[in-house]
Amino acid sequence: MKINPQHVVSLTYDLYVDQDGSEVLQESATEEQPLTFLYGAGQMLPRFEENLSALSTGDTYDFRLSAEDAYGVYDEEAVANLPLDMFKESGTPEIGTVLPLQDNNGNRFQGMVVSVAEDSVIVDLNHPMAGQELHFKGNILNVRPATPEELSHGHAHGADGHHAH
Repeated sequence: MKINPQHVVSLTYDLYVDQDGSEVLQESATEEQPLTFLYGAGQMLPRFEENLSALSTGDTYDFRLSAEDAYGVYDEEAVANLPLDMFKESGTPEIGTVLPLQDNNGNRFQGMVVSVAEDSVIVDLNHPMAGQELHFKGNILNVRPATPEELSHGHAHGADGHHAH
């Protein structure tokens, strides 16, 4: 079956990024633990889905996404100084800690602690893969129409369509 909007796709992938001039495996999804998603629901990077659009069950793929088509270019301005007293109850976070944050409009996002100063915590709000070209290799394990429940929920319920909420 060919991948189309409102279909559930299960696939394997190996994601490579460039580190010091060579490609390094960053993460994987295996046949035992595939990535399963509702195609066209906005859950995946748009260009990732675009590269899968002509594929069917059993097909393999190998493509790259530029930083602009993936998580964007690294933005030097996307670094925030948070007052240290924000962390009175939880304690001062360590460098490398990923903090769940929320803006004044209730939008949730994450930031990584890059340093701790005397009166502030400096947090990088860029996606961890911002500024990197992504190289995906994998195969399409299964494509099936989404169930009415999956369509109403806006996400896949697993490779077979069953998932306990």
